[in-house]
Amino acid sequence: MPQFNLDADSASRITSDDLKGQKAVIYFYPKDDTPGCTKEAIAFTKFKPEFEAAGTRIVGISADPAQKHDKFIAKHGLDITLGSDPELDTLKAFGVWVQKAMYGRKYFGIERSTFLVGADGKIARVWRKVKVSGHVEDVLKAAEALD
Repeated sequence: MPQFNLDADSASRITSDDLKGQKAVIYFYPKDDTPGCTKEAIAFTKFKPEFEAAGTRIVGISADPAQKHDKFIAKHGLDITLGSDPELDTLKAFGVWVQKAMYGRKYFGIERSTFLVGADGKIARVWRKVKVSGHVEDVLKAAEALD
């Protein structure tokens, strides 16, 4: 797993070292407070107790600043860690900063992706181009099955 050290909100940080010795779900999403990203964050929050029972920590990462994460968390009652990567270093290290196209226009952005990391620090499973509906439940099943 690539190393990272990010602002988690305006008052704390999240690092790859914080995840050592436990399973983790690291999910990358395009933008706070947009419909798909909100639905995904709410679903991860809803299933947080089940992830914790499976010994798995949840971390969401986007390029939004930490202050925007604070507002997103407060607005939707989120109970997960959100990392801020405006410099794009972690996004690029995980290969989720990709060229996209919409209406014939090409641009770079975050590919909605999820990485399941084992307690050994190795990436056990990757979901790319995630469709939000049912995704969190799939990730939970994989986390529960991972030793």
